Amino acid sequence: ASRARRGTKSAFHSRHMVPAGGSATVRVRLARDPADPSAPFADFQAVLEARRGEADEFYDILQAEIGDPEHRRIQRQALAGMLWTKQFYYYDIRTFFEGDPACPKPPEARRAIRNSDWDHMCNMDIISMPDKWEFPWYATWDLAFHCIPLALVDAHFAKGQLLLVTREWYMHPNGQLPAFEWNFSDVNPPVHAWASWRVFQMDRKQRGGEGDLGFLEEVFHKLMINFTWWVNRKDAEGRNIFQGGFLGLDNIGVFDRGGELPTGGFINQSDGTSWMAFFSLCLMRIALELALHNPVYESVAAKFFEHFLHIARAMTLLNSGLGLWDEKDEFYYDVLTMPDGDRVPLRVRSMVGLIPLFAVEVLEPSILEKLPRFAARAQWLFEHREDLSRLVSRFRVPGHGERRLLSLLRGHRMKCLL
Repeated sequence: ASRARRGTKSAFHSRHMVPAGGSATVRVRLARDPADPSAPFADFQAVLEARRGEADEFYDILQAEIGDPEHRRIQRQALAGMLWTKQFYYYDIRTFFEGDPACPKPPEARRAIRNSDWDHMCNMDIISMPDKWEFPWYATWDLAFHCIPLALVDAHFAKGQLLLVTREWYMHPNGQLPAFEWNFSDVNPPVHAWASWRVFQMDRKQRGGEGDLGFLEEVFHKLMINFTWWVNRKDAEGRNIFQGGFLGLDNIGVFDRGGELPTGGFINQSDGTSWMAFFSLCLMRIALELALHNPVYESVAAKFFEHFLHIARAMTLLNSGLGLWDEKDEFYYDVLTMPDGDRVPLRVRSMVGLIPLFAVEVLEPSILEKLPRFAARAQWLFEHREDLSRLVSRFRVPGHGERRLLSLLRGHRMKCLL
């Protein structure tokens, strides 16, 4: 503390009797050297009104296309809530395990509890929280969603948040992004690439020009490391089917997917595999954008495109001819793989079977025209690897405006799910 004897925090105690239907206002001003200490609130109302006018002007521009006053009010209140729930977050894991120098050392048993393998982590930053009163800790995949509305009012902060959790004092050396403080090693949906791409697009629309390519390139390189972690750690059999653990949307499942199965074996996950297809498409789209400015990324985009196709094939055809899609029920199910190799579909209608709908990307014709190496590779795959191409949407059939669709689902399966 800057004041060792008295600390650096203070609180104000103000008592008011508020009658029924009444109100009370408390005005507070903080100043190091007030210009007129005899009348510190002389210009208070004028300053408050000036700041309110500036905020109104800002939101008038932001909400120019929203005609309904009630909708404008709801959005402004929601964005105010997002801005209000920032928090300084400090968590030095080495200090937690080793103790403060001037205090008794913690028991050795502390080193065996959760997060002990995250001793590189030292968080000391302003972070957008789910709710800094009730949930005063960040969750990386929640934070990715926070950044979408935050980009409407503060794109610079949103981009900084997305980059922050990929920095070396957050991301694990093996490439995993921290989940949340209860267990940083938990597994949540890989939505960071999607959020980064969306924020880049929103920021580009606001600022004009080619957008913040420096941000996009920096986060892309870190997300490729994270993608490699997913592939190496969560694809046990090396066949593009993922057994990742708890993935966030079905809080109550047949099994606790965050721990060992009571039956032994593992679960081939419909949602985990679909999330990876989604992740592949997001990284492909970012690489295509970067390739428009640096041709080095064109082959990287082709790599993620091909990875997406292999995931689609694996979802349709596991060993023994059993896939995650059930032709009879017309739904996607998880498949339990027993220790002896037997496979049992878990026939539960849940969000697990709907996540494949998320893995979709639309490519504008201009992208394929400007990136001929990527277009040629895609064409080769569709002509020579029909075992891959026939399992996804009809990419070679142009849609409205010659756009091309990439999706895990062809028309029949999509209609069945819907």
